[in-house]
Amino acid sequence: MTTSAPGAIDRLDAALIELLAAEPRVGVLEASRRLGAARGTVQARLDRMRDRGVISGYGPDVDPAALGYEVTAFITLEIRQAGGHDPVAERLAAIPEVLEVHTITGAGDMLCRVVARTNADLQRVLDAIVSAEGVVRSATLISLATQVRYRILPLVRAAVSGTRPQRSLWWVSGAAKRVLQLATLGVPPC
Repeated sequence: MTTSAPGAIDRLDAALIELLAAEPRVGVLEASRRLGAARGTVQARLDRMRDRGVISGYGPDVDPAALGYEVTAFITLEIRQAGGHDPVAERLAAIPEVLEVHTITGAGDMLCRVVARTNADLQRVLDAIVSAEGVVRSATLISLATQVRYRILPLVRAAVSGTRPQRSLWWVSGAAKRVLQLATLGVPPC
């Protein structure tokens, strides 16, 4: 399978994504060694996946709680339809504690994921959100615990197989396979 079809990735692409997820600081040369592929092939795959938007960044994953933002909340917003979603989204993007904003169907028009230092600080964030021009009403849900953290590797595995995520790692070389097996068990890489 090649990676020419939009959204399509093959096993080498998936192995490369999994290796980068397990060890974000691994270099192209080391990745090529671990995956048993030529350095030029690995670099070309990385470039192609970046150009297609499959890989959207290489930055660190930052835990808001470690920065002191221990409260996570989801806020549904009703907005004035006359102005549209874009101006409201621009105003919300100016609030640092607003991590994501999605246009939604169902009850409400937009869904925001926000963080705050405390419940009292959440009130300040809510006040800033509802004061944004175009916001009519809000409803807030406070997250008590994260049961499943944001993850992408099961989706990568499913994209390769076309159906369900595959557990078999036969296409990954020894060292990378061990890292992936440990990651599956929740053991962080050394």
